Amino acid sequence: MEFLSQALSGFTAMSYWEYIAVALGLAYLVFVMKESLWAWPCAFVSTFIYTLLFWNGALLMESLLNFYYLAMAVYGFYCWKNGKEKKELPISSWQFNTHLIIITVTSLIALALGYVMDNYTHADFAYLDSFTTCFAVMTTYLVAKKVLENWLYWLVIDAASIYLYLQKGYYPTVVLFAIYTGMVIWGYLQWRQHLQLQRELAFA
Repeated sequence: MEFLSQALSGFTAMSYWEYIAVALGLAYLVFVMKESLWAWPCAFVSTFIYTLLFWNGALLMESLLNFYYLAMAVYGFYCWKNGKEKKELPISSWQFNTHLIIITVTSLIALALGYVMDNYTHADFAYLDSFTTCFAVMTTYLVAKKVLENWLYWLVIDAASIYLYLQKGYYPTVVLFAIYTGMVIWGYLQWRQHLQLQRELAFA
């Protein structure tokens, strides 16, 4: 009950810009699931707003992450629009060993950044902030490349982010990420189905 009360208070206190960021964040995920180019303009505007929000809230890595998202929104639009040989980019799946290397390298980078942020800045939750940021950076690249497993990474990242935002009192964003978590599962099932259809068509 206390959480619901705080969440409602958070929604009441939200600026119009925050409402726009939340709405566009949801629109982005819906468009990604549908493999629509509109995902990337929505991502650009939403992340610009969150860049400023997290900077003011001393979540420095989250703010830098959203600045990175701005660039990736442009890159993702280009990749999806042009694909390979000017054709629509197909969904792909990477091998387990590739993901193991990605997880190991990203974790080491996150630990190093967490140490720096914890000891040399005023950042809160430096290690968790660094881990969610580093893995989100890597996973956003997987989205741009239409790698199926990006959804599984987002499932873990979103769960960790919910805890982080709860601790910082970003209750409307907590609700947004809770919705994201459900949509991520749906997105994974959608893309897996599309990948199977691609393979069947290629085989035929």
